[in-house]
Amino acid sequence: MKSSTVVIAGIMFTAAGIAGFADDGLLRKNWSGVAGAPINGEQGSGLPDEASFGVVDKASRRAAPEFRQVAQNTQPVAEATRPQATAPVVDESALRYFASKGDTARLQAEISRLRALYPDWTPPEDPLAVPRNKDIQLETMWQLYSEGRYAEVRKAIAERQAGEAAWKPPADLLERLNVAEARARLVNASDLKQYETVIEVAASTPSLLTCSEVDVLWRVADAFAQTKRPDRARDAYLYVLKNCDSAPERLATVQKAVSGLPYDIAQELLSFERTAPGGVAEFESIGDDLARRFVAEGDADGKLAVDPKYILRLERLVETDGLASDALLLGWYQLRRDNMSAAEQWFRRAHDKENSASASQGLALTLIARKAHEDAEKVLYPWRDASEDAKATYFAATANLLAIEPPVTLSEEVLSRIAQETTKGRDPATAQQFGWYARAMEQPATAAQWFTTALRWKPDDEPSAYGLALSRNQLGDTAGVAEIQRLWAGRSERVARLGETEEERRDAVARQQQPLAREQAPISAGQQRSPAVVTQAAPRTATRYVVEQPVAVARQTQTAGRNATGCRTTINPVRLSPQAALTRGWCLMDLNRPLEAAEAFEVALRAPASQMREDAAYGQSLAYLRAGLTNRAAVAATQSTQSRRRAEELQSAILSDRAIAAFDAKRYREALLFLDQLGQISTQRSDLMVLRGYAYLNLKRYADARRIFEAVAATGNRDAQRGLADVGKAQEIWPNK
Repeated sequence: MKSSTVVIAGIMFTAAGIAGFADDGLLRKNWSGVAGAPINGEQGSGLPDEASFGVVDKASRRAAPEFRQVAQNTQPVAEATRPQATAPVVDESALRYFASKGDTARLQAEISRLRALYPDWTPPEDPLAVPRNKDIQLETMWQLYSEGRYAEVRKAIAERQAGEAAWKPPADLLERLNVAEARARLVNASDLKQYETVIEVAASTPSLLTCSEVDVLWRVADAFAQTKRPDRARDAYLYVLKNCDSAPERLATVQKAVSGLPYDIAQELLSFERTAPGGVAEFESIGDDLARRFVAEGDADGKLAVDPKYILRLERLVETDGLASDALLLGWYQLRRDNMSAAEQWFRRAHDKENSASASQGLALTLIARKAHEDAEKVLYPWRDASEDAKATYFAATANLLAIEPPVTLSEEVLSRIAQETTKGRDPATAQQFGWYARAMEQPATAAQWFTTALRWKPDDEPSAYGLALSRNQLGDTAGVAEIQRLWAGRSERVARLGETEEERRDAVARQQQPLAREQAPISAGQQRSPAVVTQAAPRTATRYVVEQPVAVARQTQTAGRNATGCRTTINPVRLSPQAALTRGWCLMDLNRPLEAAEAFEVALRAPASQMREDAAYGQSLAYLRAGLTNRAAVAATQSTQSRRRAEELQSAILSDRAIAAFDAKRYREALLFLDQLGQISTQRSDLMVLRGYAYLNLKRYADARRIFEAVAATGNRDAQRGLADVGKAQEIWPNK
C-alpha cells in the first residue's frame, strides 16, 4: 500500500514540496555533517505533475495502456492515507543511518519521501540526534541495503520472520527495498536492450520517475525511442528539463535527446534552455556540436528545414577554426538543396584545407553540375578508388567529359588514364562515350573497338550497337553491319535502317504498294511508271515521345555518388527497400537501362506510401516507353493514381507511340484514330502532324494530306515540304483521288 501512497502524494506535492526541499533551510543550517554539501539537483521523490512527463498524466492515460493500472489505484489510497486526528508515527531510523554514513544523496531522498508521505512531518534538525536503533538485526539489514546487497536483505528478513513469527519488517525498509530492486531490474533490462521490460518496470514503479532518478528517466526515454515512440521519449526528457535543476544532468539530457530524437522534437526540448548566472545560456557549451549535428541531419534529409542560426554558427566556425570537416558539412548540406554555387564554395575550402575523398567527391559533383567535367575528372582522379561512390562519381565525370559537343581536345595523358580506368572499372557508359569521341576524331576503327567493349559489358546498350554499326559501315564492313542488324532486329529501327539510301527506301515502299496499284489501275501495254515516284511512307521524323523524369524526382539520385553505391552494378532489386528501389530505378533511367529500371520500379510499387507508389508507377511507365514496350507502359500507368499533369504526359506518350507503331505496321486508319485521341489532350508536334499527312497520303486522301502538309510546311518544316511533293507525285498517278 505504501507504493500507492507514494503515487498520490507525489502528485500532490511535486510542484511545491519537491521544490521546497531543494532549499531546505533546516538541512543546510543545522546538520553539520552535510552542511554546505552539494544538493546535486535532488528534488525529492514526487511524481510528475499533469503538465509534464509521468505515468499518471492525462496523455499517458490515453496513449500508454501499460501505465493505466498505476493511475487507477491512486485515489482510494490517497483518502486512506490522509492524516487523521492522531499524528502518524514516522519511522526515522533510515535518516539516522544515512546521516551516520555521510550518504547525503540518500538522506535527502529519504527526507523528501517522508515529507511526501507525511505532509505535516518536520525533518529533524540533526538526523544524527535521532535515537539509535537498538535492533541490531534491523541495523544490519539497513547496512546491507545501503551496500546494494538486496538479495541478502530479503534473506535476512525471511530468516528473522521464520525465527520470530510476531516480527514485521518496517514498511519503509520494504518500500525502499522494492524500489531498489525495481531499479536494478530496470537498469539490467536497459543494458540488455530489453526495452519493453524497461517500460513495464517503470510503469509498475512510478516513484522511480523523479529528478532523484534521472538515469532511470534517461533509460525509459531511450526505451521509448528504441520502440518507435518518440513522443513518449520526448515526455521523459521534457520532465527533466521542466522540473530538475542539476546543470550537468540537464546538459546530458539535451545531449541524449538530440542524438536519438527527430529534429523537431529536439528543437522543442531546446526551447526549455535556461539562462545561467552571468547571462550565459546553459547549453552554450555544446552549441557548436548541436549546430554540426543538425546540419548533418539536413545533409541526410534534403527536405529538412534546418534553422538558419545553426547554418550561420557553422559558417562562423569555418571562419574561426578552419576545420575541413565543418566546411564539408556545409558543402553537402547545400548540395542536397541544389545550391551548387554555395556547395562548390564550401567543398573548395574543405579541399584546400584537407584534400580528402569526401571533399574531392563533393567538389567533383558541383563541377559536373556546371559542366566543368575536365576539372571534375582531374579533382577526383586521385580518389577514384576510395569507395564505390567515388568511382561512380568519377565515371560520371569521364562520360560527360567525352560527351561534350563539340568534342574538346584532351591530352594523351588524360585520355590514357581515363581509358585505363574505364577498362579496369568496366564502365559501359564511358566506353560508349569513348566510341563517339573516337568517331568525332575520325577514328572509326578505334570507335568500333570501344563500342564493342561497351556491348560486352552491357549487351542491351542500343546506342553502342548503333555506334558500332555506324563505325563498321564507315569502314566498309558490310558483313559486320549485317550481323549487328540481325542481332538487333526488332529492337532498334535506326540500326535496321542503317545503310539505306533515300532512293532505296522509297523503292522498297513502292514495291510494297505496287500490287495495290495494279489492282486499282492496270497499266496499259507499253506504259511504264517509275515506282520511285510513289512515296507513301513518312520520313522518320515522327519520333517517339521522350518523357524525361521530373526534376524533383531526378534530384533524388543527384547525390547517389555520396549516399548510395550507385546503379552501375547489376543486382536483384527484390532485396532492396521500396525507397532504395525507387532511387535505383531513376539512376538506371539516367544510364539508359530501362528494362532494369522497370524491375526496380516494380519493387518500389510495393511501398505503403501512396506518393512513392505514384512515383514508381510513373517511372515504370516511362521505362517501358523508353524500351518501346507501349502496352506494358499503359498497364504500368494504371498501377497507381497519377496527378493530372503526369497522367496527360503519359497518355500523350503512349498514344504517340501507338500511332507510330500503327503507321509502321501500315494500319493507317488506326494511326489516325490514335492521333485524333492525342489531339484531344495535347497540341500535336509537327513531326506527328507530318505522320498524319502521310497516313492520309497512304489512304489516298490527297486533299486532307495536302492540307496538313501545307500547314506544317508554312513553319519551314522540310519533311512537310517533301510531303507536298509526294502528294503531287501521287496525284500524277491517281489524278482522280
